[in-house]
Amino acid sequence: MSCILNIETSTSVCSVALSMDGEVLFEKASFDGPSHAALLGVFVEEALSALKKKEGKKLDAVAVSSGPGSYTGLRIGVSVAKGLCFGFGIPLIGIHTLDIMAATACSKGDSQIVSTTDDLLYCAMLDARRMEVYAAIYNASLKPVRETKADIVEAGTYASYLEKGKVCFFGNGASKCKPVITSPNAIFIEDIYPLAVNMIPLSEQAFAAGKAEDTAYFEPFYLKEFQATVARNKVLGGR
Repeated sequence: MSCILNIETSTSVCSVALSMDGEVLFEKASFDGPSHAALLGVFVEEALSALKKKEGKKLDAVAVSSGPGSYTGLRIGVSVAKGLCFGFGIPLIGIHTLDIMAATACSKGDSQIVSTTDDLLYCAMLDARRMEVYAAIYNASLKPVRETKADIVEAGTYASYLEKGKVCFFGNGASKCKPVITSPNAIFIEDIYPLAVNMIPLSEQAFAAGKAEDTAYFEPFYLKEFQATVARNKVLGGR
């Protein structure tokens, strides 16, 4: 039996879930904004307290959402995950953020999808900046059709896929596409978030396969390097 602590902090949502062979022992999420620094430690402590109630059970691994996503959120999540892995002497598992979202969307069975066919595609999207998103495309079996890229959302950005069949768009970046992508093959699925509880099937599968990261050197997948901005008054020579 495997007991895995799952941590997800790639967006403004902060979530933690504890699982044991598919069973959810603990789950908590906050949708109140980017407050990971204040909440994550509390959620983890509560999860570990729930584990103590299971006599004879111990933590076998920590899984963390590895990105892409918020630079600050990912740093906090990975830092906490590494600390736990070093402290308990257990493996670290990295789960791609967009994989989590795609697995959630595939299992949701949205009412707008009349039937599931082999050519139905799923496009997971995370908000970047301006009209840019981090996106990856999957088939109905969750196999990647197109790797994760930073896309500028324009009318023809996904035309080659939409011409061949239906594409489901979801995630906090999908709202940018609605006014721009008008193909009848475009389906927008609401309320898909990368949550720790949705990591469970993926993290347990990775653990069973012996897939683990090098805890000391593991870094989040930022896709684009963080760029600090300079305040406008500084640019203009103000104080």
